[in-house]
Amino acid sequence: MTSDSTNLRHVCGISGGKDSAALSIYMRDRVPNMEYFFCDTQKELPETYDFLARLEGYLGKPIARLNDERGFDHWLKVYGGYLPSSQMRWCTRQLKIKPFEKWVGDDNVISYVGIRADENRSGYVSTKPNIRAVFPFVEDGLIKEDIMRILEESGVGLPKYYEWRSRSGCYFCFYQRKIEWVGLRERHPDLYEKAMSYEKGSSEDASAFTWTQSESLAELAEPARVAEIRAKHEASASGAARMQANRRLVEVFAELGDSDGGERPCMQCHI
Repeated sequence: MTSDSTNLRHVCGISGGKDSAALSIYMRDRVPNMEYFFCDTQKELPETYDFLARLEGYLGKPIARLNDERGFDHWLKVYGGYLPSSQMRWCTRQLKIKPFEKWVGDDNVISYVGIRADENRSGYVSTKPNIRAVFPFVEDGLIKEDIMRILEESGVGLPKYYEWRSRSGCYFCFYQRKIEWVGLRERHPDLYEKAMSYEKGSSEDASAFTWTQSESLAELAEPARVAEIRAKHEASASGAARMQANRRLVEVFAELGDSDGGERPCMQCHI
């Protein structure tokens, strides 16, 4: 896919995930005037910021950091302490979409989105008439294997969090699998404590606000529960690895299905 238009702004959003990163690499020489941006909730993983720095080195230009200056804690108060969830994804709207639309303003924009040709999902499509979304991977027929190849051949590789986490997003993202909460506690105990501090009550309390519907982070951190979660995950990962014998474990983990529910995450955060 190529574009010779000089009358539009061409923008590519980077979530910190593998697909949007591969898209930025794929489009670098196809659209030289591309603007890259990252909607920074200021609640991201350290590995995400490290990956963005590595990606900037390859792209040869900065990735604009967009954010709502009031931050997550402000909006948490606005929403009455109600933590974001799959039923009420106010974090995506207030900390991702609105900063992006403010940055774009009234300019005519083509927004490049990293949905692959082998996926049955859609990305964020603005209702603003001046923003048009395009999907280069879909148009050019690129699938998961192509994304891995692009990342490997560029030297950028996968984000380090794929060693223990299957997607990008805030350190307290409610779409995390149980094993990823365990990984957060082991890799970043300080962030786990911060995530736990946002919770109100236990899972047995009808008025509780917890990151997962079935249990609080305090309950999840109990040694017996951690052992149970780890055993379940290792059984799933071993089975997936046997079925894909030639794949690196980090790749298998990055693509392992969500065994704790399977809900689709916000595309603006996790592409």
